[in-house]
Amino acid sequence: MSDKEALHGLDCPNCGGMVPIPEGQTVVKCPFCDVRSLVRGERGLLRYQVPLQIDRQAAESAVRRFLTGNRAIARQAAKKSRIAEAIVVYLPFWAIWTRVFGWVFGEKKVGSGDDSRYEPREVKTSEEMSWNAAAADVAEFGVEFVDVEAHDLDPFDVANLHATGMVFEPMGSWSEAKTESERYFEGRVGDLANLDRISQVFTRFLHNRVGLVYFPLWLFRYQFRNRTYQVVVDGTSGKVLYGKAPGDTIYRAAVLVGGMALGAILALDVSAVVFWFAIQGEGDNPFILIIFGFGLIALGIRFMVRSYRRFRHGEIYEYRQRRPSRSRSFFGIPNRVWKMLR
Repeated sequence: MSDKEALHGLDCPNCGGMVPIPEGQTVVKCPFCDVRSLVRGERGLLRYQVPLQIDRQAAESAVRRFLTGNRAIARQAAKKSRIAEAIVVYLPFWAIWTRVFGWVFGEKKVGSGDDSRYEPREVKTSEEMSWNAAAADVAEFGVEFVDVEAHDLDPFDVANLHATGMVFEPMGSWSEAKTESERYFEGRVGDLANLDRISQVFTRFLHNRVGLVYFPLWLFRYQFRNRTYQVVVDGTSGKVLYGKAPGDTIYRAAVLVGGMALGAILALDVSAVVFWFAIQGEGDNPFILIIFGFGLIALGIRFMVRSYRRFRHGEIYEYRQRRPSRSRSFFGIPNRVWKMLR
């Protein structure tokens, strides 16, 4: 490996000379005294980069589509906004690719009605998984993860990156990211088991590949009615990953009125009918009707609170890409909880 590929250097512990460290190499030899050293820590990680594939015109079109793609955004935002700044940034992301072996112990509900019961189960899984998370402070960008799996990774070329955009260096510890990734993989294993009750989850990892991936993003700042907003666009797909926009006043008012009306109907009218049937002894189990009535009250209150919050904070619309949920939910309650309530 040539000296041009040695992107970092450390002092030799024997003679004090500068030792070049090629990317990903963990054992290096001092060119002055031939002493070999073991490289540990983040400098031993492999580094990759994803090439920029979207030009400014395509990225700006994505911003315009974002400004017209949601009713909560002011109707004149796309026509009357002015792009004030557009730059390319490369953010580093911790990434891990591994085969996860999992053993899940729990119970599965079988049968229905009076014949339903929980049977103990042991489920084994084996699947290729990947995880990534921002390795820098992303508070300004609002991008906590990217779709690394959908792209081919090129060798890290720091000169090329600095020539095409602004490059951010990683912050924090890889060990913390590794712990977070293991929790994510454990949750994935638990979801794949598809059990109604889980007591223990054991995971093992094989063929781990870890590294830093520098991902290109278009950062746009635009002005609308003397206020500045920001949109971040994926530099490979043209998809908006994060964005802020002025809110629409009419939409905010409609959400408030509609949410309050629907919440009041559920919490007062519908729940009152359900309680009346429970008091009259209708149905096989009035106790279930009572629980259902209280659930309607809670759901109605939730509608009213959320509609008020949408109105209160709707002056600025904010979109943020969310990491795909490990399990689907109904009204914000995970499916696993619904299964346990059945």
